[in-house]
Amino acid sequence: MNRLLILTAALAGLHLGVQAGELPAANPIVVGNTRVTVITPSLFRMEYAMQGRFVDDQTLFACDRSVLCRDFTFSKVGPNRYQIETDYFRMQFEDDGYPAVGRYNMGLYLKKADGTETEIKGRANSGKNLGGAISTLDMVKDRVSTQSGLLSREGWYVIDDTGKDLVIDGGLKLRDRTHVTDRYYFMYGTDYKAAFASLGAVSGHVPMTRKYMHGMWYCRWWDYTADEYLQLIDDYDEHDFPIDNIVFDMGWHLQKEATVGTGASLSRGWTGYTWNPRYIPDPEGLMRKMHERRLSVSINDHPHDGIRPHEAGYADFLAEMRREKPESIINDSVVMFDLGDKTYMKYFFKYTHEPSERMGVDFWWLDWQQSSTYPRVLGTTTSSLAWINKLYYDRSKRDGLRGASYSRWAGWGDHRYPIQFSGDSFANWNLLAFEVELTATSSNAGCYYWAHDIGGFYGGSGPEYPELYARWSQFGALSASLKIHCTRDPKLDRRPWMQGEAATRSLRASYHLRSRLFPYIYTSVRQTHETMVPLIRQMYIDYPEADEAYENPQQYLFGDLLLVAPITTPGKGDNKIAAQTVWFPEGDMWYDWFSSKAYPGGQKPGVAKGLDEFPLFARGGWIIPMQPYTPRPATEPLDELVLRCYPGADGADNTYTLYEDDGISDACDRGGYAKTALNYRREGSRVTIGIAAAKGSYEGQPQQRSYRIELPAVRSVGAVRVGTKRISPVRDETIRGYVLEIPARSIRTTVTVTVEQLQADGSGV
Repeated sequence: MNRLLILTAALAGLHLGVQAGELPAANPIVVGNTRVTVITPSLFRMEYAMQGRFVDDQTLFACDRSVLCRDFTFSKVGPNRYQIETDYFRMQFEDDGYPAVGRYNMGLYLKKADGTETEIKGRANSGKNLGGAISTLDMVKDRVSTQSGLLSREGWYVIDDTGKDLVIDGGLKLRDRTHVTDRYYFMYGTDYKAAFASLGAVSGHVPMTRKYMHGMWYCRWWDYTADEYLQLIDDYDEHDFPIDNIVFDMGWHLQKEATVGTGASLSRGWTGYTWNPRYIPDPEGLMRKMHERRLSVSINDHPHDGIRPHEAGYADFLAEMRREKPESIINDSVVMFDLGDKTYMKYFFKYTHEPSERMGVDFWWLDWQQSSTYPRVLGTTTSSLAWINKLYYDRSKRDGLRGASYSRWAGWGDHRYPIQFSGDSFANWNLLAFEVELTATSSNAGCYYWAHDIGGFYGGSGPEYPELYARWSQFGALSASLKIHCTRDPKLDRRPWMQGEAATRSLRASYHLRSRLFPYIYTSVRQTHETMVPLIRQMYIDYPEADEAYENPQQYLFGDLLLVAPITTPGKGDNKIAAQTVWFPEGDMWYDWFSSKAYPGGQKPGVAKGLDEFPLFARGGWIIPMQPYTPRPATEPLDELVLRCYPGADGADNTYTLYEDDGISDACDRGGYAKTALNYRREGSRVTIGIAAAKGSYEGQPQQRSYRIELPAVRSVGAVRVGTKRISPVRDETIRGYVLEIPARSIRTTVTVTVEQLQADGSGV
């Protein structure tokens, strides 16, 4: 069969299994007991199954079997040897009766951009891996090893899905023993973004998160009363700190009343679902007041003991189980927590979660503890953490809401259930430095969104702590979420206005910065959803050919336009001045967010900052969408759009597209969103800023919008026009530049701003 016929069959979607010696003609390709599926040009699946009993069912990792690559060639290159070739790899395998995963019956070759090849001689993932995620930082005080991620300097990675349970009809099923091998080979070379695209093709894209998940969270392990929670919100507003989400730790439910069960950490009170009337007598009323103040509410859940007799809904739960599954009842009243039992989980959710959700709980913080008691779902090989994350997330997609989860990381495939809780870490400088690096490398494993305990869970009460907390919060301000939390200790309180005058001023600046950047952050989250390129990523993902990109793990890209290098060491002097080495990639001018100082690409200076600032840099020649400061950044309508435009080089012509939706519903998966193209163009000393008409719509979308255009690092400007109308720029020394105010108009109207004779301030551009 010639190549034309092969491609014709592949395009027609035929799946033709053949015997050894014949030429397969489709994708997947079947030769004897071997099946190869080319998923993308940089990813293939290799299976070996006795009697050709291949697997098409989902696993927790491989949830999408619909994607098939058509851009490849297949040929027979020997009596029993076959070859598959794409632009990224060449692979040969033999039909010798054995699984084709060895050095002799399988050949692997990476293709380079110049057309040359590199033979991959090993079959195991190498020591040149660039790092990945970790399940938890519980009790971690210093740097620890992480799991591996997709990216390796060798340019390839294999995920072994052999023997993993199948997900069929919403349940887990053991795989048949005849399915011998099941491996996924990512063959990307230095095209790291292709690796992420391939991960999305087989394991699903990271879903759009609810907008408030990326806001500011308050949490403390403390038995707050309803009045104290409301006072806490008043205090946030009074002290000028934004807040989006209030988290109730264990004090919300009954604890001492739990007298049976396995327990954990010397207590049976961790698991609970009945509101404690001593602290919160009217939970529905409390949450209604919080929602009226535009706050979301999440509550802690340690489900390891399930629902027990002291809970309000237990009698009804037991009656349901007695009717549908009486064999599960032990000693006439005990029903063991069983993640793998659909009947149990149906009624567990009905009588534990549903009552609180009706009262107003927005999502659950799954604080999973049973790694020792229930390490795996009963009767399966699947970790309990991986399965419970899926169950909780799937349940959260109710009543038209998009999913929301908050739990520890469970490995490959868990990116579909964001966001992640990093656990109970210690407060010290070494842990902060490790957390910065971990956050960026975790994306290599698909762990895109950490909500760390900013400031640490344990420790942090000494006189040196406010500086550490301020620096930690600067990192949190340019992270997926800014969530504070600490253990139950009267000496510990992470409320940001309680850290002394200097630290409080620094903390307020970080919180305000995040509030103003929220349109950019949420747009970047959408980019991650669409492309699988991480929100927070190490420099080598965008600059794989530069050796410097691999040498400074303490910096990262935050979306496409911001470069961050958090301070992770104590400073000196009254203003706690500390430095961080920063590498600026070639090809762009980078501008200090706070001073507007320009840094040409290609240099690697030390950048020193006092406690009120940190190394944060914007890419010149692009438009960064922002909003005015608001105390509720995740829910504030974008009635005024702030556009910050650092100077671009002559010839710059760059478009960044603002994304908007309603923030919580799943309508965004069906086209319920809007995009607005923002173009920056420079020709000589003329700069043109173009705001395209918004495309798309969603519930609650503002129909009118004013604009504030900020031109930092600009010494002088000439005539400024909006369309044909001339306006007067206003000098603003806080940005060392100019501000242009444009009155409100329809979002469906194109706005063109022309700035003549723009002179950048000391940038050399």
